[in-house]
Amino acid sequence: MMTSFFDQFASPSFLGIPLISIAIALPWVMFPTPPARWVNNRLITLQTWFINRFTNQLLLPLNVGGHKWALLLTSLMTFLLTINMLGLLPYTFTPTTQLSLNMGLAVPLWLATVIIGMRNQPTAALGHLLPEGTPLPLIPVLIIIETISLFIRPLALGVRLTANLTAGHLLIQLIATAAFVLLPMMPVVAISTATVLFLLTLLEVAVAMIQAYVFVLLLSLYLQENV
Repeated sequence: MMTSFFDQFASPSFLGIPLISIAIALPWVMFPTPPARWVNNRLITLQTWFINRFTNQLLLPLNVGGHKWALLLTSLMTFLLTINMLGLLPYTFTPTTQLSLNMGLAVPLWLATVIIGMRNQPTAALGHLLPEGTPLPLIPVLIIIETISLFIRPLALGVRLTANLTAGHLLIQLIATAAFVLLPMMPVVAISTATVLFLLTLLEVAVAMIQAYVFVLLLSLYLQENV
């Protein structure tokens, strides 16, 4: 019984084709392409307003050199947000519950920020490994600790996104199963459980949006340290 709860996180396939590839490509199909008269299109206007507001908010703490990442970070935010929201629909699959996908996004982007820091300002990048004013006996220990924390960053990015979405989906399925089982025996308790399920679904929608924003925000903070 317990193993069936985790079947929803297994990557499905149809006719030998992994459906995770379709789920990843679906967000880019859903967003409309601006036509020639995009000013008169309310959907395009709303989409443009949201992207502009997010880009301005994201690039506010960054230096001018980090503004080159605006297109990449905004596209990543839109991609993660759409995938997370589509995964809440019935009979769908959420690719971001797979640690392999999240690590595949986190590791190259984190490594790019580190390489940029080493290339543009190697002294400042290496200076983050040793705080100023550290006592001499603590220097080797702090360097080891800061190096470990540096390499843990991509793991924390991927695990945070995976764990939050997996826990939310699993909790929704557990409560939905409980409401379905309790309905013929205790209808009042089942209705109360269904109310909790509805509130939890709203919370999971907020978590799906927040986790996509946090993923990109942490990447921008890592970029700020190296630009």
